[in-house]
This record gives sequence, structure tokens and C-alpha cells, in this order.
Amino acid sequence: MTTILVTGGSGTLGRLVTERLRADGHEVRVLSRHTEPYAVDLREGGAGLDAAVAGVDTIVHCASTPRGGDEQAAANLIAAAREAGVRHLVYISIVGVDRVPFGYYRAKLAVERLVQESGLGWTVLRATQFHDLLVQVFGTLAKVPVMVLPAGVSDQPVEVAEVADRLAALAAGAPAGRVDDMAGPEVRTFESLARAFLKARGRRRAVVNVPLWGAAYRGFRAGGHLAPERAVGKGTFEEYLTKHIRH
Repeated sequence: MTTILVTGGSGTLGRLVTERLRADGHEVRVLSRHTEPYAVDLREGGAGLDAAVAGVDTIVHCASTPRGGDEQAAANLIAAAREAGVRHLVYISIVGVDRVPFGYYRAKLAVERLVQESGLGWTVLRATQFHDLLVQVFGTLAKVPVMVLPAGVSDQPVEVAEVADRLAALAAGAPAGRVDDMAGPEVRTFESLARAFLKARGRRRAVVNVPLWGAAYRGFRAGGHLAPERAVGKGTFEEYLTKHIRH
């Protein structure tokens, strides 16, 4: 068994990856801004990061934020990993980062390139959006009487636990480069997903589809973030709602 560092290891995905790896007998270190003994802000790096990667064989890089700083965080992590002689860097990205000109996606694509050019053994897995993210978005949109959705947009949400299983398996293996994308079992309109959420929550809301503008919206509307040919996920959105949502 190997020593594996999971960045963002206390987050939605990283926590499950950590559990899977420990269950398989690996020694796992969790790095996040607020989790001792490896409480590190990757955007700043420093001695704490060096200590976290020392003696590590594999890193699973799950830490990410739409608020910015992912590229600097990745650069710091890669520099520390090279210095420590890390064998394998596994990175979780998003389906469509090279097709949808959305700011956060551009940052994820830039990190992919840093990983590929790092000189380390690497693996990159792209996945579609997690069910958890849609529930968070719909919860915000449902706070007002009229639920406004982007017209013509679909999604293909995937169960985060399934992605965690895949990442754990990749981390336990040899560097594999860019592996096949992982997408949920169904391509669904945003409206159908929103109505399923409302039904699960027992809420009544008017639902209005509004056309938006800009290159990112056009990319989403064209389905650049979807991977219907890689619908390998099993858990549906309704199954997630049944398990996790209470009225």
C-alpha cells in the first residue's frame, strides 16, 4: 500500500476519495485549509505544503474553487511534488473545459495543462457536474417565487460517490494520462431537473426559461459540457434526491 495525499480532502469529493483509499489500506493524508496536521492554503504554499508532500507516492488533487487561484495552487503543488519525488499526480477536471468558454472552466483547463507539463507521472479524469451542485444551485434559485432557468440548457449529473470510486482506483494504479470522461446516466433538461428538485422538496414555484447571452451560455446550450457517449454513471438525480433531500 502507498502513501497518498488528497488535496481538498475534506470537501464533497475529497472526503469520499479519502474514505475509499483508507478502506483499501492506503495511508492517506488530507490537505485542506482548515484540517490539521496539513492545514495548508495551496495558493500560498510554503513549509506546510512541503511537509504534506514529503514521503508521498501519489497525490489526488481535488482542491478547487470558482473564486480563483486554482492555477497558482496547482503550480505550488506541482513544484512541491517534484521536489519530494512524487510518482503520480491525479487531477479531477470537468467535462467541457475545452469547449465552453466559462471562466472557471478555463482555469480548470489551464491546470490540466500544468499537470500534463509537470514532468510527473499524471492522470486526468473529467467528470460532469455532481448531483450535489445542482441541488445547491436549485436551492438558491428556489428562494424566490419564480424559478428562472437558462433556456435550452441540459445537464448530465453524476453521483459523486461513483466519481470518488473511479478516482481512488486511478490513484492506486499507474499514471494513465487523460482517461475516459465520466458522465451521469441521463442527459436531462435543466427544467426537468429543477422540477424534480421542487417535487422532492415539496415546493411550488413557477418555472421560467429565459434566454441568456454570451459565449459561455452558447457553449452550455450547445451541450459542450455533456458526454452522452460516456454515460457510465448509474445513480440518477431522482435517486439522489430520494436519498438526500427531506421536505
